[in-house]
Amino acid sequence: MEAAAAAAEGHHHHLHGCLAVRAPVPRCLHGGGAAALVGSCDEASCGSPRWIGKSLSCVCIKRKGAYERICMNLTPVQEERLQRLRHRMKVYFDPSRRDHQEALKALWHATYPDQELQGLISEQWKDMGWQGRDPSTDFRGAGFISLENLLFFAKTFSASFQRLLKKQCGNRATWEYPFAVAGVNITFMIMQMLDLQSIKPRTFVRAVFIQMLSGRASEVNVLPVSYNVPTSLKQIFPCFVLPEDEWAFDLLYCVAFVVMDKQWLDKNASYMDFNEILKSTRAQLERELLLDDVMRIEDMPSYSLLC
Repeated sequence: MEAAAAAAEGHHHHLHGCLAVRAPVPRCLHGGGAAALVGSCDEASCGSPRWIGKSLSCVCIKRKGAYERICMNLTPVQEERLQRLRHRMKVYFDPSRRDHQEALKALWHATYPDQELQGLISEQWKDMGWQGRDPSTDFRGAGFISLENLLFFAKTFSASFQRLLKKQCGNRATWEYPFAVAGVNITFMIMQMLDLQSIKPRTFVRAVFIQMLSGRASEVNVLPVSYNVPTSLKQIFPCFVLPEDEWAFDLLYCVAFVVMDKQWLDKNASYMDFNEILKSTRAQLERELLLDDVMRIEDMPSYSLLC
C-alpha cells in the first residue's frame, strides 16, 4: 500500500477522508484501497471501472487551484433531478400517442417553418435525415428523449441546427451522415457516457455531470433572451419547463452535435466513418467535462461553437 502511494505521489492526496484527484487527467479508481490509483484512462474516459472502497462517500477533484468534493451520496436536489432525467430516458417513442405525434410535428415545423408537412408518414422526412418515410422507427435506440433533444436544439440554437442540417460549412463528403439519425445516435452515446441508470457512480464524468444538476451550476439563464417557449411545447416537452440547471443534458446534446460535425469535417469523414467519429466525439466531451474550469455545460470550450 505504501509503495503504491509513493508511486502515485503528485497525482493524488487525501483530504478529509476524500480521495483527491488532480484534473484534468482522470485516473481509474481500482482495487481495494484508496491509494490504489492505477494508470490513466484511455482518452480521458474511465470506461467502466468502479469506484474503489465502497465506504468512500466522495472524490475530490482539483479545480481552479482548490479541491472540489464530488460526492457519491447525492443531495435531495440532485436525487430528485437525476430521477426526473432517468424517467425521461426511459420513455419510449410511441407513434400511437397523441402527444408524441404532436412532438414530431413540432420538430418538423421547427426545422422547416415554411413547408407544410404532408403526414407523419411521408417521403418528406427523408429530407431531415430519417432512414425512411416513418421517422418513428428510428427512435427505438434512444426513445422519446432523442426527439426532445432534437427539438431543444432546433428551438434554442436554431442557427447551428440549420447549419448542420443543411451541411453549410466545410468541404462535405459525397456520402454525408443523415442528420436526424445522427441526432438519435448522439443522444444514445451521451446516455452511455453518463451512465445515469447505474446505482453508484462508476466514472468521473458521471459524478461531475450530476454536480451540474445540483442547482449551484447554473446561475444565469442559458437560453437566448429572445427565446420564448410556446405553451403548447411546454405541455409536450418536460425539458422546456425545467429550471435552467436541469437543461444540462439537453445542452450537452447540443454541444455534442456541433463537436461531432466539427470532427467530421476536420477528419474528412464519410458515411462509413460515423461510428469512429462518434467515439472521438465522446472522448472530447469527456475531456472537456473534466477540465478545471468547467462547472457548467456552458463552461465547456466547445460550447462556443453554438450559435
